Amino acid sequence: MVDAVTTAQSTNRINSGKTMMASNFETFLSLLTAQLKNQDPLSPVDSNQFTAQLTQMAGVEQQLLTNDLLTSLLAAQGGNGLTGAANYIGKTATAAFATTKLQDGAARWSYELGADAASAQLQVLDSSGRVVWSGDAPDRTEGTHDFVWDGKTTGGGQMDDGGVYTLKITAKSGSGADVDAQVLIRGRITGVELYDGQPYATIGGSIIPLSQLIALDETGVFDGLGDASTPTTGDDGESESLLASVASALNPLKLLS
Repeated sequence: MVDAVTTAQSTNRINSGKTMMASNFETFLSLLTAQLKNQDPLSPVDSNQFTAQLTQMAGVEQQLLTNDLLTSLLAAQGGNGLTGAANYIGKTATAAFATTKLQDGAARWSYELGADAASAQLQVLDSSGRVVWSGDAPDRTEGTHDFVWDGKTTGGGQMDDGGVYTLKITAKSGSGADVDAQVLIRGRITGVELYDGQPYATIGGSIIPLSQLIALDETGVFDGLGDASTPTTGDDGESESLLASVASALNPLKLLS
């Protein structure tokens, strides 16, 4: 599997290479100067060899300048990444992502079935990978469906708000064959941020890499239960509520505080 190379990783590699090349450049100059000082007057350094050494020195210097330019370009790319990601704020998004937080006694996911299933089992796992709840999916027909977990364990206990949980789904057909299924996070993007040089979007209780987004819709506001409705501005109270939502969206670091 090929791992993605982030902007921060690229910058670190360039800086590391730059430090090594700068050290070698200084060593090269010291050796060249010592060679010229101690050359035999009766057998001086061959002019062709000296020219080749100067060419090598110029090449190293040019490479150092190139590394500086690449570092500047990567830094600019990181800033542009956040600027571009800001355009996602307020849009309704669907992400192929399975992890979210338990907030106000509820954790919300969606799941998609590629075909009608005879059985579909859901499991909620905590941050250590332990299954805390399992049960049948509420809908086994083809398509996308929503699931809200109330934080109660299979044994009847109640999990505290703030925990991070992951949903898994296993679906089977009547013949026992696997049915294609995936877990989704759906909702309105309320903030964006950069982590390790990569842009992330905040959707409900999830902070999701933009690369995991598979759909965007700017026409509606997702209510967290599977429906998107068009916002209205029928009175001043609703307008103020909309403005408050926009203001809240400008603080995307709430989940990391």
